[in-house]
Amino acid sequence: MRDMLPTLGMLAGWLGRVVKHWFRRLLLVSGFGAFLLAALAFTRIPFDVHRWLGLAAGECTGQVDVIVVLGGSGMPSGPELLRLHRAAELAKENPHASVLVVHPDTADAMLQMIQELGLRGVSRDRMLLITQGDNTRAQALEVTKSMVDRTARMALVTAPENMYRSVLAFRRVGVRDVCGSPAWDHAMNHDFNYAHKTIGGKAWAPDVSDNPGLRYTFWNYLKLEITCLREFAAIVYYWLNDWI
Repeated sequence: MRDMLPTLGMLAGWLGRVVKHWFRRLLLVSGFGAFLLAALAFTRIPFDVHRWLGLAAGECTGQVDVIVVLGGSGMPSGPELLRLHRAAELAKENPHASVLVVHPDTADAMLQMIQELGLRGVSRDRMLLITQGDNTRAQALEVTKSMVDRTARMALVTAPENMYRSVLAFRRVGVRDVCGSPAWDHAMNHDFNYAHKTIGGKAWAPDVSDNPGLRYTFWNYLKLEITCLREFAAIVYYWLNDWI
């Protein structure tokens, strides 16, 4: 017993030094990562990476036979409305194409999606509803079950950051002629400058009235970096599972 206590003390001291060593490294890496993300947000790299995710798997050109809207957000929500808006545009450009609306089985959300497409000119008899599939892989499998013609040209509509993985996931389950039609959002064409002093800005506060890039673009790019990092993690996971 007398020997055990000093031994335990030595082990605790050694363990403490190891934890302290690796904790310092973790702080160093985390700090460097945060600095790097902040620095990149001052460049257009986040925008270009996000755009690459939307286009790298192949963007749709010409006529398509099937339009697949991949849901997953609530209704109404910005991401879902953007997808439905893009799907309705495609439906007008391809009047003979069927429209597959894919969303986990939440009756209210699906009903609102149908209504939104209807408001944008897509008739109900063109729609096929798929209420199974809780991730992109599962949705791809469910869509292929419903397809009569596996050679039909398919356009996928989803968020740009999800497009690369989605197209590859559909190809992996046997849909060869599939392309992407990303639901891009569009920034306002306005400079957003304002008169700092005129609207009561304080003299001691930084005047960023003529710098919308710092007020908006920087923060938007920070969010875009997180979106892209999450998507690359999902791509790696799908690759490990042989889903893409």
